[in-house]
Amino acid sequence: MADTPEPRKRDASALPDFCSAASVFTLMVVAELVVVIDALAPDARMGWRDFSTATLFVVWLALLASLLLCRLSPLLVKWPRAIAYPLAWGALVLLVAIASAVVAWLDHALATGLTPASAVRFVVGNAVLAALLGAALLRYFYVLAEWRARLAAVARAQFDALQARIRPHFLYNSMNTVAALVRVDPDAAERTVEDLSELFRASLGAGDKPSTLGEELGLIDRYLAIEQLRLGDRLRVQRDLDGLPGALEMPSLLLQPLVENAVYHGIQPRREGGTLRITGRRASDGVQLEIANPLPDTAAPGRSGHGLESVRRRIAYHFGERGALETRSEDGEFRVIVRLPDAPPP
Repeated sequence: MADTPEPRKRDASALPDFCSAASVFTLMVVAELVVVIDALAPDARMGWRDFSTATLFVVWLALLASLLLCRLSPLLVKWPRAIAYPLAWGALVLLVAIASAVVAWLDHALATGLTPASAVRFVVGNAVLAALLGAALLRYFYVLAEWRARLAAVARAQFDALQARIRPHFLYNSMNTVAALVRVDPDAAERTVEDLSELFRASLGAGDKPSTLGEELGLIDRYLAIEQLRLGDRLRVQRDLDGLPGALEMPSLLLQPLVENAVYHGIQPRREGGTLRITGRRASDGVQLEIANPLPDTAAPGRSGHGLESVRRRIAYHFGERGALETRSEDGEFRVIVRLPDAPPP
């Protein structure tokens, strides 16, 4: 019985955020477009006074509608979408009808002549127009919410697939390293187990929880400490990360897979190993991180770049166009450049 509410919870989760600035802006733009179209109609006789009055009226209605939907959101999310959206639509139409009736009554009482002589025609006309536009807008919000929900599911699935590819070979190598160190260097074996435990704690608990740049760099240090024991002098690391904002919010386990790819595909195949360079600097609109490794002597078989593409899509999902991942092969090095904004998207 405890699992029965789950379908309803998933159904309601696709409701849009009516309190967001994007929703308010959309309502105001659509309302103003109605006034502009009415003013540009061939038979329209709307002067600047009428246009200004109509603009003030529809913007006021749009703000009232936004406030109403925002206030109703905690109640709407408790219902399935098949009920929540009609309720929101009915509340919009009722609000417009009541607001139009109040404006018509005040206009006639003050004799300002801003509304038609027939109050009933004014109220009914606005209510019908609100019904049509409200249905179209709610349908737009519904489609947008569905698209975002599917994009989130795809991003999560790709992240899980990336983790599934990363864990096996790293786990096997790490356990072999621990087994080799238990007798010769128990303290190093204990530190390796602690580092491995911390990495898998972050990996298993990552999900959609945000992390910070400082935490991500800490996980990279733990990962490299394990690989340093396994590869020895073949793995050389250069870091230049001074001045980076450690509290910068970012998706969990975003950078560690990139470093693991650099070690697994760039350092490990080379007999003499190589130098892994991790650098970072402040940019005008955020931070730029670069992970560089020497190119292997021969191309690694079966390397298709799925891990890089998965990280690239996670960046695009969380930051949109403000974040980016680029790859370059030049001067005997393979470089991954990650650009992240200073703040998460609104």
